[in-house]
Amino acid sequence: MRRTHYCGNVNTSNVNEQVVLEGWVNRRRDLGGLIFIDLRDREGLVQVVVQPESLAYAEADRVRSEWVVRVRGTVQARPAEQVNARIASGEVEVVAEGLEVLAEAKTPPFPIDAAWRGEEDPAVSEDIRMRYRVVDLRRRALQRNLRLRHEVVAAIYRFLDREGFISVETPFLTRSTPEGARDFLVPSRLQPGQFYALPQSPQLFKQMLMVAGYDRYFQIARCFRDEDLRADRQPDFTQLDLEMSFVDQEDVLELNERLAAYVFEEALGVELPIPFPRMTYAEAMNRYGSDKPDLRFGLEMHDVTERFRGGEFRAFAGAEAVKALVAPAALSRREIEELEAIAKGKGGLAWSRYEGGAFSGGIAKFIPEELARELGVQEGQTALFVAGPWRKSVESLGAVRLELGKRLGLAQGGFKFLWVVDFPLLEWDEENGRWTYMHHPFTSPNLEDLELLERDPGKVRALAYDMVMNGTEVGGGSIRIHRRDLQERMFALLGIGPEEAQEKFGFLLEALSFGAPPHGGIAWGLDRWVANMAGEGSIREVIAFPKNKEGRDPLTEAPSPVAEAQLAELGIALRKSDG
Repeated sequence: MRRTHYCGNVNTSNVNEQVVLEGWVNRRRDLGGLIFIDLRDREGLVQVVVQPESLAYAEADRVRSEWVVRVRGTVQARPAEQVNARIASGEVEVVAEGLEVLAEAKTPPFPIDAAWRGEEDPAVSEDIRMRYRVVDLRRRALQRNLRLRHEVVAAIYRFLDREGFISVETPFLTRSTPEGARDFLVPSRLQPGQFYALPQSPQLFKQMLMVAGYDRYFQIARCFRDEDLRADRQPDFTQLDLEMSFVDQEDVLELNERLAAYVFEEALGVELPIPFPRMTYAEAMNRYGSDKPDLRFGLEMHDVTERFRGGEFRAFAGAEAVKALVAPAALSRREIEELEAIAKGKGGLAWSRYEGGAFSGGIAKFIPEELARELGVQEGQTALFVAGPWRKSVESLGAVRLELGKRLGLAQGGFKFLWVVDFPLLEWDEENGRWTYMHHPFTSPNLEDLELLERDPGKVRALAYDMVMNGTEVGGGSIRIHRRDLQERMFALLGIGPEEAQEKFGFLLEALSFGAPPHGGIAWGLDRWVANMAGEGSIREVIAFPKNKEGRDPLTEAPSPVAEAQLAELGIALRKSDG
């Protein structure tokens, strides 16, 4: 017997047909002689009925959850009162004529059948699920997520192939170059004392492909960064990487909007309105306190610096920036204290409620009368204020805004996209006392600002852009520097002298000297994309075998020690830490 159908694909068109199904026992029920088995595979569930006189009965009587079985039987329509509308095969059942146990299974560490009924057990921790990931991957939600991921990648390939892109693989073992995070290093056995680095991105290789004349490149690329972990980060992750020659910023944005719309239509059946709105970095920070604002709700910030300038409230009178937002609720003192804790990391939080047509409580006595009208505050609402250096103020109140949006349930469903553009090319590194890049050192300055490059670097805008979906940065890119002289100027601004530049980036500089076309591109964080599309809060829910919050793999117990003999081959000796 060989499988003729997937379980979830059996339907009324198969009535009276004989089928062979293979899968896992999701649940077994014995109802007074009749045995019912919910049989499951990657496509879904179907109910199998085993009658007492059937040759399949003896085996069906002993099967348990998660056993792997093969069933031969005939499809019949269910009585109307027994139709299960929750599953695709709910109008039919299979009357078993034969059943073969292909593999027995021990009791799983957590129930899978309940998850397929939409009854997730909140008591099952993520670490337990990841330790038994092979079982966890059988859950309906993860199977749905990984199918969605496949559909997204398949759509990307179809679209980019149609647009003339060529898929090219770039090396996993390369040299260490500074790209903003720590490299994972791989020791070389044949060149003792020397190391490869796993790529943080294919950035330099894709630029060299443009110099080589490949014109339109893409890759579903594995990337590696040794950095602190959060819900939207993994030490090894996947991105869509693409690069285009003879383009400007508008060309890259327009193509990516069409690609995003195609992916959503193909994978979710959702129509995205394009073009996406655009906002400068400065505008995003001033209005939302974030360079990746969530546009699913308002709560925009207001600049009230001049209203408090030179006033009686010292904390505000001389501040570089005073920002305000209006919470559409009368916040309790406890809620305000919790928001203060969120704001504390970057600056304090002041407040006042609007009651009886006037501000009261908090800093009410210092608030100018006309401010209520300017802020549009209404009865029962609470005004929140942050003052201090501009960046700290906007980021602090931006964090409060996000928390309020979450607590008050302000974010509506659907998907809101945005391009953030005109980032600063450089930012000042207080710790090291020098300029550093905001994106990476290969981003082109806006050519209108070239005269400021050495004279006033902080005012130079980058030809860089981020794609934001529902408050998450899901893509970022730039027009690249394609002239060797300008790339050397950029290195000099970053404190990278000619010798160091030649040592670390000589291969790129040489490539640029052979005639490089204007080029630019973008990388999509594929894990973040799929997580947002699936409505998941963590990218671990859309990755088959992720690492946990500590960067460990509970399934394989990686990272793990290696034998002394392996270390000796590499010329490596471990020393005990001072701690």
